[in-house]
Amino acid sequence: MEKSEISADDIKRIVKEENVRFLRLMFTDVSGIIKNVEVPISQLDKVLDNKLMFDGSSIEGFVRIEESDMYLYPDLSTWMIFPWENEYGKVARLICDIYNPDGTPFAGDPRGNLKASLAEMKKLGFTSFNLGPEPEFFLFKLDSNENITMDLNDTGGYFDLSPTDLGENCRRDIVLELEKLNFEVEASHHEVAFGQHEIDFKYADAVEACDNIQTFKLVVKTIARKHGLHASFMPKPLFGINGSGMHCNMSLFKDGKNAFYDEKGELQLSRNAYHFLAGLLKHARSFTAICNPTVNSYKRLIPGYEAPVYIAWSGRNRSPLIRVPESKGTSTRLELRSVDPSANPYLALSLLLQAGLDGIKNQLMPPTPIDRNIYHMEEKERVESGIYALPSTLNDALTALSEDELLKNTLGKHIYNNFVEAKKSEWTTFLSSVSEWEKEQYLTL
Repeated sequence: MEKSEISADDIKRIVKEENVRFLRLMFTDVSGIIKNVEVPISQLDKVLDNKLMFDGSSIEGFVRIEESDMYLYPDLSTWMIFPWENEYGKVARLICDIYNPDGTPFAGDPRGNLKASLAEMKKLGFTSFNLGPEPEFFLFKLDSNENITMDLNDTGGYFDLSPTDLGENCRRDIVLELEKLNFEVEASHHEVAFGQHEIDFKYADAVEACDNIQTFKLVVKTIARKHGLHASFMPKPLFGINGSGMHCNMSLFKDGKNAFYDEKGELQLSRNAYHFLAGLLKHARSFTAICNPTVNSYKRLIPGYEAPVYIAWSGRNRSPLIRVPESKGTSTRLELRSVDPSANPYLALSLLLQAGLDGIKNQLMPPTPIDRNIYHMEEKERVESGIYALPSTLNDALTALSEDELLKNTLGKHIYNNFVEAKKSEWTTFLSSVSEWEKEQYLTL
């Protein structure tokens, strides 16, 4: 979506013209969950003066109760009026950065963390880091009491049409709402699994792209509800079918030109592209904890369901972790296929950028591309080819992250410690729970 240049005076004028009654001040916690403080429009001046305070002690991964006062600094370029109205009038939103009472950026703000990585990138002479995300989601039916069921809304498959694809009208309404919010939607279609869908929108610079992902999730869930459906971004909601990914198409730009493109290079990739690729491969096991941050994420990362499991790359083959799409020139990019939509996009992009920059700084080169289907290779062949697997559990991924000083430093002590604490608690709870599978297997023994 086009990022608008808008001033505080512009916002005040629009509020009067459009009769906006409430303002949502949105931000993201360490776990990637969208949070908001809603204020009546009478508080607009305080908001625009960066004087609106909230209690940070109640937010996952923020601060302790004895140091709870935090400030919301709105990014005016994220001003948006939601296209749906309610009985109370129009509602607008601003996405905010989090600041301490002394006016310094809060170390636990994921959006601020990404901005810090971008500042490091600019020191190397690059001007922007672009992301084109491909978030997938499932649509489940609601019952007569609007409770979520495990019944999918259709039995369609990849690129199917109605009447097999019963999510078509819901998808169309989502696309129309996104376009009202100035998203440039490039395509929407049914995905491989029953009830699974994908809507692709144009790439943007990293911060804006992450803002778009969070806005996209909100719109998808809101419109699905109006169709009597629940939209889930859970990585693997059902056994036996594909899970939902969020492939990340990444590129660096310098002075308006794609720094990954070299017309004369092998696969038309520049040396910077190869260095960046090598950095991603080097740190792949470590950034998995952030890019696949739930216990459920690892139910998706198994062979046989299209999600990547092995750390390798290719120009055409879709079984490795990283693919180089055919489009070149301005569209030259690296597609990382492991990320899932439960990830905090700001933290994921921060780590992916730093991993790639590590490859550039140290002139790393990737191994030979793998053009065979890795899932058909024997383990001995994979080892001989230097192909190793991503972590198979959240706990393994946390261990890999703990051993990577670069990525730990990128997150900073505050985010790293709070993220690990929350995820170890999640893992411990998972280990102590008794699943339906266990009951089926052992109850009658």
